[in-house]
Amino acid sequence: MELRQLRYFVAVARERNFSRAAEILHIAQPPLSRQIQQLEEELGVDLLDRSKRPLSLTEAGRFLYEQATKTLANLEHIREQTRRIGRSQRERFIIGCVGSTLYGGIPDLVRRMRIQWPELDIEIREMMSTEQVTALKEGRIDVGFGRVRFNDREVERLTLREERLVVAFPKGHAKSFEKEPIALAELQGEPFIVYPSVPRPSFADEILNLLGELSVTPGSVEEVREIQAALGMVAAGVGLCIVPAASQRQRPDDVCYRMIGDEKATSPIIMSFRRSDADGKINQIKQLIREMYADNPPWLQLSNVRLGEG
Repeated sequence: MELRQLRYFVAVARERNFSRAAEILHIAQPPLSRQIQQLEEELGVDLLDRSKRPLSLTEAGRFLYEQATKTLANLEHIREQTRRIGRSQRERFIIGCVGSTLYGGIPDLVRRMRIQWPELDIEIREMMSTEQVTALKEGRIDVGFGRVRFNDREVERLTLREERLVVAFPKGHAKSFEKEPIALAELQGEPFIVYPSVPRPSFADEILNLLGELSVTPGSVEEVREIQAALGMVAAGVGLCIVPAASQRQRPDDVCYRMIGDEKATSPIIMSFRRSDADGKINQIKQLIREMYADNPPWLQLSNVRLGEG
């Protein structure tokens, strides 16, 4: 089995069409077809169901596609790291995170990582929770911090804590003046702004599901791409927005925040990483998080459940 054959097969599997795959690979269709046939003959199984259009993968084909995609991503990572080492560049470690985590523990964690590994080039990339899954599997990030629960057999997930949620009100809103926690039932019929609008599922779905569980019906729902846009619309009086408690640092001059009293009104902080990377730096990062939590920083006091408790 050659790497070239794996690349060819992955292209055909993604496009479900030999002609389009050949165009992407910049080769003629006949040699592409021969390479896939040779691969099937070597393995002794059919990888593609050619009886219908578009092409579909057999069970064996689906397995090979998953493994080949992972293998090619790992090879690209190896190639890049080898080039960096050859050019005397430092090893790079990429963290993917949703924007709201930057108001909580991520900056503190990165500072601790820089102390732990002074020669490590640490990069932070903001990306949605579901985008982190693909980025992990393709080797574009090394660890992710998101808020949406998902299942993927290649990705391990660890819930670090459950952060409480707050309601963002425009300044002067009748329900913004009280200081005690507010029940979501009091927001019945209010216009809501949720984020992100894409990709889905997302934090927006978590909020809409929470409202549904508590039988709270918004007067209207406006979807926007990111938290900054949502809070800007709150400040303009368009509607209310539910955000993680650590995000209260944003727009203090024109937005008011009230903690939500409902027990279910929390959002998880989930650390995601490749199952194949469960040891090494990942274990050390977990220990750094435990040490960070032991210091009980102010943002942690806005959470109900912490790593290691239960």
